[in-house]
Amino acid sequence: MTEAISSVDADMQIRSETTDVDLVRQAARGVSGAIRKLYGRFSTMAYSMALRFGGNEADAEEVLVDSFFQVWKQAARYDTSRGTVAGWILNIVRSRAIDSMRSRLRAVRSLQKMKDGEEEAPMASPPPNPEKQAMVRERQSVVREALQTLPEDQRVVIELGYFSGLSQSEIAAELGQPLGTVKTRMRLAMQKLRRVLVQE
Repeated sequence: MTEAISSVDADMQIRSETTDVDLVRQAARGVSGAIRKLYGRFSTMAYSMALRFGGNEADAEEVLVDSFFQVWKQAARYDTSRGTVAGWILNIVRSRAIDSMRSRLRAVRSLQKMKDGEEEAPMASPPPNPEKQAMVRERQSVVREALQTLPEDQRVVIELGYFSGLSQSEIAAELGQPLGTVKTRMRLAMQKLRRVLVQE
């Protein structure tokens, strides 16, 4: 009996995994809704991982959007021999979260050096990578279009937070709005951006 149950569990796991793989393959072919379904299956787990890397909720939301954008762009590169779909997606999330954490640390260090009156040593710029530059431009274009779908009050808090680098408290002071209102608008904006971006 136990062996029979184990066999059923194994069959269900295989069917579930095949379905995940099918969704990735559909996403690679540009099938509408495939990324949305993957997002529905893995976003909670991915968000929890992003949050564990020391960022706040807004940082984790940004990592989540970036990660599923990368899943969409790299779906054709997924290789079943290298692990499950869940593992592949979580690796992308982990990489994005680490990049985000490092970026925050660099910003903190840079501000500290400026505060202490130190000048940063000039860094040699790496040679431009045309493929990477094209991907960045395409992503920027998609994000700009997605931002235009937001109501003005939500778009303003996103722009102040992510493009001007203000904290939520600073945004509230800048706009003369309660902090709770700013947090709500930012959360709603990120939710709408996620929906728009995963439909692209």
